[in-house]
Amino acid sequence: MENTYKWLSILLQLLVLIPSTASCYLSAKNQMKYSPGKTAALCTALLLPYSLVFAALHVLLHIDIYAMLLPSLVVFFFLYRRTVNLDFPRALAIYTGICAIETFPAQFAYSLDAALHPASGAANLSPEGALFHLGLSLLLLAAFSYPATRHFTQTVDTLDAARVWHSTTLLSSLFFFFNILAVPRSYSTLYAGRMKLLFPAFEVVALAVLVTIYLLFYQGANVILEHTALQERTRLLEMQSRQYLALQEYMRQTARLRHDFRHSIRLLASLAERDDIDSIRRHLAEYQVSLEGNAVVNYSKNAALNALFGYYQEAASSAGIETDWHIALPDPLPFPELDMAALFGNLLENAIAGCRTLPPGSRYFCLTAEIRHENRLYVVSTNSFDGNVKKDKAGYRSTRHSGLGTGLASIAAVAEKYGGTAKASNTDREFFVDVVLKL
Repeated sequence: MENTYKWLSILLQLLVLIPSTASCYLSAKNQMKYSPGKTAALCTALLLPYSLVFAALHVLLHIDIYAMLLPSLVVFFFLYRRTVNLDFPRALAIYTGICAIETFPAQFAYSLDAALHPASGAANLSPEGALFHLGLSLLLLAAFSYPATRHFTQTVDTLDAARVWHSTTLLSSLFFFFNILAVPRSYSTLYAGRMKLLFPAFEVVALAVLVTIYLLFYQGANVILEHTALQERTRLLEMQSRQYLALQEYMRQTARLRHDFRHSIRLLASLAERDDIDSIRRHLAEYQVSLEGNAVVNYSKNAALNALFGYYQEAASSAGIETDWHIALPDPLPFPELDMAALFGNLLENAIAGCRTLPPGSRYFCLTAEIRHENRLYVVSTNSFDGNVKKDKAGYRSTRHSGLGTGLASIAAVAEKYGGTAKASNTDREFFVDVVLKL
């Protein structure tokens, strides 16, 4: 009977892993490698045998719950990271945050259990306390689901600031380990002085502080993202200003050419009278070069994107990169201007940087962007490079700094935002990026 009682209690406690696991995926729902159904099946296949073995070891061998749970959490994290497309700082911040939050229902359950069974302790949590623990975890999941899926997912998808994520991990870890140390091994300690009232009151305050910290983090992340968006818009405005100046210069050049055109007519007439066909051809060729030399190419009817393409075209030309661009974007744009600027800006910048790794004469960059069948925007980029890449299971890593390639990550984030895909690949001489966005 006693073993049955313990089995029931420990299994109820282990059921808390279900809302905890679900919470880990809420904020990362756009970064899941597999469908929700497949992910749920994988988690069930892992947690079910784990729970049975965990319960058997605890009941039959009297092994302490936390002695088994804490090492398991480390293993669970690396398994969690295998199922999401998140870099290490983001995955760790989400995971430790959920672990920290989930320690509070346990503390409240111990307080209730201490009132029901004052002679017991946390290692022998009753089924009533375990059921209360599970209920609180489910309530937290319900309360967390809306803000996580509506707001926090955007932060997870777009905030690429490892230091910010590391600081969040540190704060979550402090609360997690403090609550682990504060677990009342013997409920008798809660009956000393006013601890019976102070303990749950302190936990309520600590939970409120932690939630406040997370809200402040979210607000701070929004400020960072808004600042980044403002920088991007400022950059686009600078490009538009540069494009406008280039257009003005082109208009001045063409005005001068039109003014001088009558002199060319007189010269051509004089050459024609002498039947000097070679001189006529030479003069016409020179005139055509001078007319087209400063022409401004319109890549898009959107002013910001046209300026962006013009800016990088000039950069490519200055670097001696042969370009072959075929850009046919619809008007109006089917996606927000800033998202398109982020996608093409990172694509162009990475490709030109890759071309610069080769000597002049070997540099080329081909780009196609057009709407094709099934109402999808296809973007195909091919550029030459020296073949030097850094790549691991998480994807391509930057060759200019430590960590993942933020340009490719930004391109992938835009693609995923609109239900599309972004794939990067390479040979020893060429780098390819293929992006598909659903309209």
